[in-house]
Amino acid sequence: MMGASTPEANVMTAILAFVVTVLATAGEGAGLTAGPPTVAQSGFTYTEGPLWLGEAGLIFSDIPGNTIYRLDKSVFRRPSGAANGLTLDLEGRVIVCETEGRRVTRLEKDGTVTVIADRFEGKRFNGPNDVVVRSDGTVFFTDPPYGLPKMLHDPAAELDFAGVFAVKSGEPPHALARDFVTPNGLAFSRDEKILYVSDTEAGHVRVFDAAADGTLSNSRELYRLPRPDGVKVDTTGNIWCAAENGVHAMNARGKRLQVVPVPKSSNCAFGDSDARTLYITAWTDIYRVRTAVPGLLPGPKRQPSGTETGGERK
Repeated sequence: MMGASTPEANVMTAILAFVVTVLATAGEGAGLTAGPPTVAQSGFTYTEGPLWLGEAGLIFSDIPGNTIYRLDKSVFRRPSGAANGLTLDLEGRVIVCETEGRRVTRLEKDGTVTVIADRFEGKRFNGPNDVVVRSDGTVFFTDPPYGLPKMLHDPAAELDFAGVFAVKSGEPPHALARDFVTPNGLAFSRDEKILYVSDTEAGHVRVFDAAADGTLSNSRELYRLPRPDGVKVDTTGNIWCAAENGVHAMNARGKRLQVVPVPKSSNCAFGDSDARTLYITAWTDIYRVRTAVPGLLPGPKRQPSGTETGGERK
């Protein structure tokens, strides 16, 4: 039988509850970002695919708006093929996942468009979603069926799975994984031996060992979170994943380090001259927050010069 409550007991209970809360949230907060995120731009329909272009600044997709914008709201490309994820190749050219076109394309320096991949074994993709380019030039991308009204059951669906693919120059695409529900964001570790892939409907981030030939093995769950989306990695090896309740930062062992409070976030990208600003797309808005360490940058220059990377957060 529980004894009667006293004022002293209530005080002790409150102290214990506070200590438990502090211990439970230790490591989730301080140090990774400086201050709360702020709105950098607003007034769009549904933003995605942020990408830092160096001196040219940030670009991002507005999928329903069929436009890729610059941060000042000027048009980078329209129509965009309902562009979603964006990245840079080794020559600094923009790689685009086109939801409407159901293909991955490259924007050439002269403004023309080159198709990198639009079919797998003769069948159209569902709707490429996000993309990353490895240091050997191989293009890796996810292909969930979000662009099809009835998903894989849609009459227009030609594939019977939602997968992760890789394509090398001059070769057809290869299916690397077929057991996802809705593969979405993806990013490599700094040494490119690990590939992180989010699965939105499954509610987790998966991790694979990535071989030099592009094959994936040893699939395991790294981290669970609500409706994960775009994924990026910083120079210390921490993973940043946009999700329904904000951007989750975790270490390579799957321990939560922090949640940046931006509801309905869809993607993120490091930018500015030191790669220490995290830009976050969230429905109609673009947010930004300064970070303690730089992020890994796509394209020819993968890390800003003169930066100290430090060690992985414990």
